[in-house]
Amino acid sequence: MQDTGKLKKLVDWMRESTHTVIFTGAGMSTEAGLPDFRSKTGLWKAKDPRKLASIEAMYKNPEEFYEFYRMRLATLGEANPHQGHKILADWEKRRIIQAIITQNVDGLHHRAGSNRVIELHGTLREALCLKCKKVYGSQVLEGGGIPRCECGNMLKPGVILFGEMLPQDALYQADLESRRSHLFIVIGSSLEVSPANYFPLQARDTGAKLVIINMETTIMDEQADLVVRGKAGEVLVKVDDLLKNNL
Repeated sequence: MQDTGKLKKLVDWMRESTHTVIFTGAGMSTEAGLPDFRSKTGLWKAKDPRKLASIEAMYKNPEEFYEFYRMRLATLGEANPHQGHKILADWEKRRIIQAIITQNVDGLHHRAGSNRVIELHGTLREALCLKCKKVYGSQVLEGGGIPRCECGNMLKPGVILFGEMLPQDALYQADLESRRSHLFIVIGSSLEVSPANYFPLQARDTGAKLVIINMETTIMDEQADLVVRGKAGEVLVKVDDLLKNNL
C-alpha cells in the first residue's frame, strides 16, 4: 500500500503547481501488457538488442530485424491504455498537467487521448524512409518481406534504433518543458537511460519539485523530493481520487 501521507503531499503540490510535467518509462506500459526492456523478464532477456534494434541490423540482417519489429507490433496490437494512461489524458484536459515526456514508443498515451506528448525515442505508430523522409503508418511493416518506400529504399520503424541520435526537436521540447516545470513527476522509469534521464535533474536544478513513482528504487531516489513505491496505474488512480475530492 502507498503511504497516504505521501500521496496527499503530492496532491497538494499538484494543486500549487502552475506547470506540471509527467515523465514516463517502461513501468507505465507493463500494466497494459507490454514487456519492458531491462528487467529479468523483459523483452531483451533472450536477445541482444544491439544485434536486433540497430541500424546495422536493419541493413545487414533485415529478415530478423523486421521479424523482431513485427513481433513488437503484434504485441502492441494486443495492448490497450490502462486507467493510468486515461487519467493522464484527463489531467491534460483539465490543465492539471501541461506535458508528458515519454521514453515509451508504444503510442499508448496518444491512444488514451493525450495530445501534448514528447516521444524521446520515437514511435512504433510510424515507419519512415531514411532517404526521402516520407512517413508511413506502421501497418506497412506488418506484411512479409522487407518493406520499402515508393522511392525503393527500405523503411525504418519510427523508433530510435541503437546507433541513431535522439530526435533534436523532441530533445529541445523536453528540455524546454523541464525548465518550465514547477513540479516534475517521474512514473515507471528506472532513470538509467541517458540522455533521457537528464530531464528530471534539469527540472530539479531549475527549481522544480521532483517526484518519483516507481516499483523499484532508482538511481535518483535520493535526489527526489518525494518517492512513492507502487505500480504506475494504481498510484495514479489513488492520486486522481484524492484530487477529485480536493479540487
